[in-house]
Amino acid sequence: MFTEIALLILIYMTLVFVLAQIARDNSIVDIFWGLGFILISVYSFIQDTEPDLRKWIVTSLVALWGVRLSVHVFIRNRGRGEDFRYRHWRETWKFFVIRSYAQIFLLQGIFMFIIASPVYYINFYSKEPLGFFDTLGLVVFGTGFFFEAVSDFQLSDFKMKPENQGKIITTGLWAMSRHPNYFGEALVWWGISFYALNLPNGWMTLVSPVIITLLLRFVSGVPMLEKKYKGRSDWEEYKRNTSAFVPFVKFL
Repeated sequence: MFTEIALLILIYMTLVFVLAQIARDNSIVDIFWGLGFILISVYSFIQDTEPDLRKWIVTSLVALWGVRLSVHVFIRNRGRGEDFRYRHWRETWKFFVIRSYAQIFLLQGIFMFIIASPVYYINFYSKEPLGFFDTLGLVVFGTGFFFEAVSDFQLSDFKMKPENQGKIITTGLWAMSRHPNYFGEALVWWGISFYALNLPNGWMTLVSPVIITLLLRFVSGVPMLEKKYKGRSDWEEYKRNTSAFVPFVKFL
């Protein structure tokens, strides 16, 4: 069954790659990121003819998260062209098409397989009644979804106002963390993974939130975005006074 999930992701990401080459915009992969998790959750969900309540809950939560994220990214990117990070790679990489397939689409597919592991693990193996970790998972997921959705809305609303042109948002959830949306996404996956902890060997799926947290905090999230603002006086002041990731925790 795990092989089927891997093959499904390979086909999906290859199709997204083809679409990106036609559009000449590799940043559309960000739109399809959330939708890919919905595809995985639905596919693994329908393998069981009598799904239990845990499977219904987890699949529904992933669908809620994935639809909101994909719609948000689509609206945010509409009419803007290729995101600056992807555009930089297009301008600097040799053998761009092959390299982008491997380092953007296939690599994201690998991360998708790892991060989605609690979802398909639950949908393949859940037979246990709901327990403490399921309740905890819902609370953590809800907190993360709130941070991600509200901070994205606050940022979009901030950018829509002409008087904020070129400014950095430092209000709302953004006063607690420089990246409350990334923090929220990490919490979402900690919450989903907690649903697997009542299952035999479910603890192994904690690799999912560990990986997404490390990626967002130290690799593809915080560092790449903050590089854009480095050296600006307003940014440096904001950086000194605001935690990078976990609200109010300066060293994180």
